[in-house]
Amino acid sequence: MFPEQKERTRKIIIRLKKEYPDAHCALTHANAFELLVATILSAQCTDVRVNIVTETLFRKYRQPQDYLDVSPEELEQDIRSTGFYRNKAKSIQGACEKIIAHFGGEIPQTMEEILTLNGVARKTANVVLGNAFGIASGVVVDTHVSRLSQRLGLTENSVPEKIELDLQNLVPQKHWIMFPHWLIWHGRKICQARTPKCGECVLENICPKIGVADEQKTFGGE
Repeated sequence: MFPEQKERTRKIIIRLKKEYPDAHCALTHANAFELLVATILSAQCTDVRVNIVTETLFRKYRQPQDYLDVSPEELEQDIRSTGFYRNKAKSIQGACEKIIAHFGGEIPQTMEEILTLNGVARKTANVVLGNAFGIASGVVVDTHVSRLSQRLGLTENSVPEKIELDLQNLVPQKHWIMFPHWLIWHGRKICQARTPKCGECVLENICPKIGVADEQKTFGGE
């Protein structure tokens, strides 16, 4: 990593931390298990839609066994509006089976173990470990984090795992959990995919992408 990237990252952290003091996980949840389910549902779906679905879902299904006591078809209908509902229902029920059979009904708290659950890749694992348990095992990389990391010159990679590694090398571990939240909030409010509000951005004078033509073609929509 170049020294200028380290310095830019330091300034980004200072400014976004001040700009978004209330930043937090947008997925509504009361415990680690609910966060796991919500994060699985959030794939290719907005957090707003997931929260609408889980408001009812979490009243019906309170523990892993509850998801196994219904047919796949019933669960599919309960989560249908999140999209890809058949795969998501299969992932949720598969994860619940393993949580009960291998982890005593509790969400595992190590990266190695949580990655064994159905439907769980590094993004979901980092979301759950960081936000439910306060374990900084990595950096969440979603579409906002990916887009802003590239725009801000923190990575030249487009593969989430490689972006995460770049961010781990730049961001102090004590900020690994919050850094994605700051980027996500900034991405939703200011640094939007097609029409970034550069004139309102607290990072404008340190952003290497300011003034780049046709940027929306590069980064696309959400």
